[in-house]
Amino acid sequence: MDSILTSIKKLLGVADTYTHFDSDIIIHINSVLSVLTQMGVGPQEGFSIEDNSTAWSDFDSNNAKTSFIKSYVYLKVKMIFDPPTLSPVIVAIKATIAELEWRISAEVESTIVEEV
Repeated sequence: MDSILTSIKKLLGVADTYTHFDSDIIIHINSVLSVLTQMGVGPQEGFSIEDNSTAWSDFDSNNAKTSFIKSYVYLKVKMIFDPPTLSPVIVAIKATIAELEWRISAEVESTIVEEV
């Protein structure tokens, strides 16, 4: 299983066994998942995680979007939970987030066109 919480913690540099920040990270993940839901990704009724038992495939089973989604969730959570202190790094992360938003939206639109 590819746990959402576990993979985001790994990308943030937080050991899976270290659970002190889990509730904070979960809150931020759920906020980003809500943004993705508004963008048309994931279950229409919304989605949230409570622990490390929820997999990426539970949120969205479209493998074409999953890589974009993982990176997007990580970068958005990083900017909230552990933002960089260097301005150029912040600018680079924001640019990457904007590109991922565009690519995710393009993928959602192409999926809608295919379904019609």
